[in-house]
Amino acid sequence: MSMQAPTYLRSSALDRSLQKTRGDINLSTFALLFSEMVQYSQNRVDNIYDLQTKLSDLGHHVGTRILDLYFLRVAKDKREVRLTPMLVFIQKTFWKFLFNREADNLEQHAQEPNVYYIIERECLVNKFISVPKDKGNLNCAAFVAGIVESVLSTSGFKCKVLTHQGNRGTTYVITFAQSVMDRESRLDTK
Repeated sequence: MSMQAPTYLRSSALDRSLQKTRGDINLSTFALLFSEMVQYSQNRVDNIYDLQTKLSDLGHHVGTRILDLYFLRVAKDKREVRLTPMLVFIQKTFWKFLFNREADNLEQHAQEPNVYYIIERECLVNKFISVPKDKGNLNCAAFVAGIVESVLSTSGFKCKVLTHQGNRGTTYVITFAQSVMDRESRLDTK
């Protein structure tokens, strides 16, 4: 004679509501998962540039889904349509949604109005990766750059996001397409 578990004990993660949040994930679990993603990607590329591109592509997939989840759980129907409020949303609100803290700084390039920087003193994804000497300039923050690029592009702000590691920490260099800047100019004149 076999006993069946009651229905309420057989639920899975797929049965739970998307509206409810469970809180923070375990940091060591994230570190292990991310490390495995880097190793998996590293085994399928020939150089560091391709590895960072692969990590960025993985970030693209994650970014689209996280943006949808954010609006489903938190913001409902409120989406930014202007460039500056969208960048502030990413730097403060969305970064906090992802990493439980805001990005450290948001700046605009002095001479190029279509280039912005999000600066993070301590990048979470770089914290758990020990880079071998032969891969000295690997920046795993390309994954986060892919997330940011996906969020902006999905929201109608076509751009390219690259990372730079320097004295100030990790800098995400966001270069917007000319069509985005033209739209901003038209909205400014209305």
